[in-house]
Parts: sequence; C-alpha cells; structure tokens
Amino acid sequence: MNKSELLDLVAEKTGMSKKDSDQAVKAVLESITDGLVRGDKVQLVGFGTFEVRNRKAREGRNPATGEKIKINALRCPAFKPGKALKEKVK
Repeated sequence: MNKSELLDLVAEKTGMSKKDSDQAVKAVLESITDGLVRGDKVQLVGFGTFEVRNRKAREGRNPATGEKIKINALRCPAFKPGKALKEKVK
C-alpha cells in the first residue's frame, strides 16, 4: 500500500475528504517524527511503539574490495508491533 492508497482508505473510513485525510495523516506522521527527534517513545496501544535506538560504532567490510571500514555510531528509528497488531497479522 502506498501513501495515496492509505489516504483513500482513511477518507473512506472517516468520511473525510481526501484533502482533509491527507492533512490528518501528515499531522500524525509529523507528530510521531517530532516525538522521536526529542528522544521520546511514541506508544500507540494496540498498534505498537516507535522509538529511537542507538547503534554502536563497529567495524565492517567494503563488499567490493574486502577492505575494513569503520561504521560510525548512529541513532535510528525502530518499530515494535503491539500484541493486537501481531494477532491480526498472524
């Protein structure tokens, strides 16, 4: 499913126009992003939890040359599905 299809579904389920559903979806995604940038966990009960995880610096290899390279530490977003979502997808 792409963004356009998601917007169509949201508009259909809520009775909102596509323009209003686009604004609502954008607002939700921006709010989740803002929370993650602040370092907060965003927990949607029944759906899942978005959080930022820290990855340690490590040594890797360039697949083309086999040369060792240093991979810097970084923060990356992660999602852990909730129990209700896991049950529905099962």
